[in-house]
Amino acid sequence: MKKRILITSALPYANGPIHLGHLVEYIQTDIYVRFLKMKGERVLYVCADDTHGAPIEINAQKQGITPEELINKMYEEHTRDFKKFQIDFDSYHSTNSPENKYLSDLIFKRLRDKGDIYSKEIEQTFCTICGRFLPDRFVRGTCPKCGAQDQYGDVCEVCNSIYEPIDLINPRCALCNGIPIRKKSIHYFFKLTSYTDFLKRWIEEHPHFQDSIKGYLLYWINSGLKDWDISRDAPYFGFKILGEEDKYYYVWLDAPIGYISSTKKWCDENGEDFEIWWEKEGTDIIHFIGKDIIYFHFLFWPAVLKGAGFNLPKNIVVHGFLTVQGQKMSKSKGTFYTAEDFLKKFPPEFLRFYYAAHLNSEPTDLDLNGTHFKDTINGKLIDNWCNLINRVFQFIEKNLDGKIIPQVPPQEDRVWELIDEILLNYSKLQYHFVVRDLMELSDIGNGFMQFTEPWKILKESKEEAIKTTSRLCELIKNISILFFPILPEYSKNVLNSFGIENFDFSDLRKPIKDTQLKIKQITLNKIDETPFKLRVPIDNL
Repeated sequence: MKKRILITSALPYANGPIHLGHLVEYIQTDIYVRFLKMKGERVLYVCADDTHGAPIEINAQKQGITPEELINKMYEEHTRDFKKFQIDFDSYHSTNSPENKYLSDLIFKRLRDKGDIYSKEIEQTFCTICGRFLPDRFVRGTCPKCGAQDQYGDVCEVCNSIYEPIDLINPRCALCNGIPIRKKSIHYFFKLTSYTDFLKRWIEEHPHFQDSIKGYLLYWINSGLKDWDISRDAPYFGFKILGEEDKYYYVWLDAPIGYISSTKKWCDENGEDFEIWWEKEGTDIIHFIGKDIIYFHFLFWPAVLKGAGFNLPKNIVVHGFLTVQGQKMSKSKGTFYTAEDFLKKFPPEFLRFYYAAHLNSEPTDLDLNGTHFKDTINGKLIDNWCNLINRVFQFIEKNLDGKIIPQVPPQEDRVWELIDEILLNYSKLQYHFVVRDLMELSDIGNGFMQFTEPWKILKESKEEAIKTTSRLCELIKNISILFFPILPEYSKNVLNSFGIENFDFSDLRKPIKDTQLKIKQITLNKIDETPFKLRVPIDNL
């Protein structure tokens, strides 16, 4: 039986739209999933909206709607944007679902029965003006670790340290700006400290984790882990803790459980048991995440999975942040762009190609530079690859009655060397090398077109001209198959023009049959000469 591969992207928070920073991860993951499926692997790609927690409640209050109305609105927007950018989830669900409630309770009960959960009285920030406890996102102050100001009550966005709201220096209520007091409350804790030795050994011995990430993790472990507060006081938007009336699961407990609940939803709809994906042998689980959430995914999450009897991830792939013109994305600086903003000006293929041309297997940041973006799209995608297709297709349609016959590609030995390199680099997540080699294949085609000059051959023999251009079509077919994980819709249209409807990597060695070229929509236009000034509102471009 084929090995099962379960792949996840981090859950986008249902507090705002999908932006270009989010799309780095979803495009990176989608490319890898499509690559595996083209290899014939059994792959399930799942994700969900992360819907609970204080920010959802705050935003809903500001908009004068309920949290449920807000997350439903965000779900529609998120799924719309993902579809437009050709992100092809097998299951996209919500953490505010019956499946997630069931699994959150199941995991809580298993951990409690095992003795990994205990309760104790602690001090919490409490706003006397608002008359409520202040969970992490309802309180802001100075980070107790690095001194960064205006940080949330759970994690510092500057140094990535994890702490409790009461640890903040000079805290303020995020709702009324009042100074909170400390008030006692009973909270539930997960014994993360009991898993210190397991986590250290798991991380040190893991063959796939990135070395730079291991360094961070081992530093945190060696500095001493703390038991994890997994509860929040009412009022709180989320799930009530099993058996409680005024205590709720902390969002970072039930959010990653969304990976499992999204799998369960797919399994329920397709007649499978989700346990075979998450509790039985034979499944490789691969998480794709940003480097801002490594603490949760490498420490909390594996410990919870281990304690509750679920499979551990085989790999956790960490990517860097997106910067715009060398700066952090910021609304105030005009460098914050949503998925919808981008699509007002450019097709999704441009972003997928640009990201692929720069993504590698390390958590390095990716910069969206306007001039470089334009040069990359115009110089590589349009002038090289799209130009080859258009030249060949137009010549065949105009001069050869659209006729194509089986042939081998030009420079066959080098072509197959490059194909092997491309497949290897896809598997290693080295997409920038994939794009480099795809451009070399396209160079071979453009060079062959110029060298053979089929328009001159046509004057002597139409049949020889058909043979020559058919060799180019065979190359274009193979490049399109290899390009499919990066440019799925565009590549599909090119292959459909050859009458090829269903395809995978095995078709690389199957020559195009005698066919009639029927050109589908393959036009991508250059970015004009106006500088791509990403530091101004995109509507002004």
